[in-house]
Amino acid sequence: MYKLFIYSSFMDVHMPGMNGVEAARCIGRRAELVFVTAFENYAVEAFRQGAIDYVVKPFDEERLGDTVQRLQTRLAHPALGARDANLDTILERLATDLRERLGPQRRLGFIKASVGSTVRMIPVDEVLYFRSDTKYTLVVWQGGEALIRKTIRELADELDPEHFTQVHRSVIVNLRQVSHVRHGGNETAELQLKDRPEQLPVSRSYLHVFRQM
Repeated sequence: MYKLFIYSSFMDVHMPGMNGVEAARCIGRRAELVFVTAFENYAVEAFRQGAIDYVVKPFDEERLGDTVQRLQTRLAHPALGARDANLDTILERLATDLRERLGPQRRLGFIKASVGSTVRMIPVDEVLYFRSDTKYTLVVWQGGEALIRKTIRELADELDPEHFTQVHRSVIVNLRQVSHVRHGGNETAELQLKDRPEQLPVSRSYLHVFRQM
């Protein structure tokens, strides 16, 4: 006897690269969908057609708790919430509409950083890595180092994902500057940069980026 496993997925409507509605189309009926969004009109229509819920940002713990309770009920009794057969069609139309509305996402070309009494315009291509602390983010490039106020989360959304990837909750690295990866214990690793002495940590959550390296 085969057992069908149904999973849940929280999708942010506006994400870098593939937007949340497009990702939901790829997931299909393998998961119950919850949209987390500031674009309420998109999530509402998908919700009416079978997505289990939509959560409008910003939201609090009580609202999220309601969604989790709804998910638990649906997963325990999947027959209670059979999806409308039109959901796939609705998601396809919404994905096209959202893509046209948002347009191509602009990527950072330069980083503005204060160095002494001057403001440097650092070409993103020259950046080796970003590393954050509690208040600032250190940007290390081929010509030096500086502190900026952008957070790692903001940078992850604005940098080109073809060349930059987050490898730790506090580190984003330029993949073109990575020499090799040294895998360690407990599903962690360290990155060795080209012609640089420092090593950057890779946490378990991001290790999949380097599985083939």
